[in-house]
Amino acid sequence: MKFIIVGKNIEVTPGLRSAVEDKIGKLEKYFNPETEVHVTLSVEKERQKIEVTIPVKGSIIRSEQVSNDMYVSIDLVEEIIERQLKKYKNKLVDQKQSAGFFKQEFIEKEYMEEEEIKIIRSKKFDIKPMYPEDACIQMELLGHSFFVFCNAETDQVNVVYKRKGNTYGLIEPEY
Repeated sequence: MKFIIVGKNIEVTPGLRSAVEDKIGKLEKYFNPETEVHVTLSVEKERQKIEVTIPVKGSIIRSEQVSNDMYVSIDLVEEIIERQLKKYKNKLVDQKQSAGFFKQEFIEKEYMEEEEIKIIRSKKFDIKPMYPEDACIQMELLGHSFFVFCNAETDQVNVVYKRKGNTYGLIEPEY
């Protein structure tokens, strides 16, 4: 695996680089040697965050973990990615689009499905045209973490969502 490690508001020391390469390197048993692993380490106040992105053809394997200790975050992110790989292996391989990025042993090995994804509730509602700021207000009034609406400016379905630090995000379709 080829590591691309960058730091935001933190110096990537040899110790941190070694910890990332050792821990995330355990995932080497799943990937071909030329697979790139993008790692971003960042610090904001007391939050030590690691973001790991592994692009494979047609998919992205990604995890982000935050704690008050960077080494704990590194441990957590490796466990999450390994769980994701085992859980979604069949989907990745069935699509045949990313199978070339994985080692043959991983593709051939059977893993127990942890939990099947089940939709337990479905909802229908009228989508009224509104501006993103109004959608944020509506979301807050409902006490939800996201809100689907028709953007009055673009006449397309958009989603606003609550981010960490009391900020908001907007998801718009790209055609």
